Amino acid sequence: MSKTTPSPLIDATQLAHLQTWQGRSDISSDLITPAPLRALSATLDRDDAPVVPGSTVPPLWHWLYFLPHARQSELGADGHPQRGGFLPPVPLPRRMWAGGRMRWEPGNPLQVGQDAERVSTIQSVQHKTGRSGELLFVQVEHRFGNADGLSLVEEHDIVYRPMALPGEPAPAPQTPPLAGQQQWSRVITPDDVLLFRYSALTFNGHRIHYDRKYVTEVEGYPGLIVHGPLIATLLVDLLRRSDPSAQLQSFAFKAVRPTFDLHSFSVHGKPSADGKSVELWAQDHEGWLTMQATATLA
Repeated sequence: MSKTTPSPLIDATQLAHLQTWQGRSDISSDLITPAPLRALSATLDRDDAPVVPGSTVPPLWHWLYFLPHARQSELGADGHPQRGGFLPPVPLPRRMWAGGRMRWEPGNPLQVGQDAERVSTIQSVQHKTGRSGELLFVQVEHRFGNADGLSLVEEHDIVYRPMALPGEPAPAPQTPPLAGQQQWSRVITPDDVLLFRYSALTFNGHRIHYDRKYVTEVEGYPGLIVHGPLIATLLVDLLRRSDPSAQLQSFAFKAVRPTFDLHSFSVHGKPSADGKSVELWAQDHEGWLTMQATATLA
């Protein structure tokens, strides 16, 4: 008997509708206050929070600002704001931060005490089929600026997936390309408190990061999922600890495999021979690659 191919959740008509969100923009503003920086510094076990007016916001710490503030009644079952506002109403239930790319403008960083603005635009909506079924990718561009002009351009990749099915294959494991060649390393224990604190700091209600019953019984994962942005922040934090004088010009990262709170994981870095870039990666307790990144230095 031939195997029946399941009907797609997103057909051509629905995809065309979702793609009408391409080009949509949203503008938000925020004041760069020191309290969130102090809190993230403590969460990362640092004691050098930039709290003096005029201090530069460390790379990736801009994620503490311009946070969505959906009303409680406007949240979906997964704890995220309901779909269909700025982001398209994708019918695939599971969503993850798949990666991103950032470029800092020289001489104009975001600083404590500034009024800042973010202009967000949906660049693309693409439908693909992977090993575990349908995937829909939404790419959003964020342009951050202050009174002196543009400070940072970020491209943010979001992936939507169907619910897990019994026996669904896990992502194919990959060995880090530079495994064993790292110059810097650090072991991270992703306990419930670390995940809670980062969720609170980023006002992230997504239940996959703190609700064990939900993430295992509804979304079908084995444990709480470590935030992709947190892992990316820990990679840059490793660079800053290992080379405090380093100034980032650009940073690109890609989530390769989910990281769960069931075991410790590690972050690693290897500077290039010419000192102009650093290869960074995270790997799980079994040594499989979970996130890969490249930092270009100014």
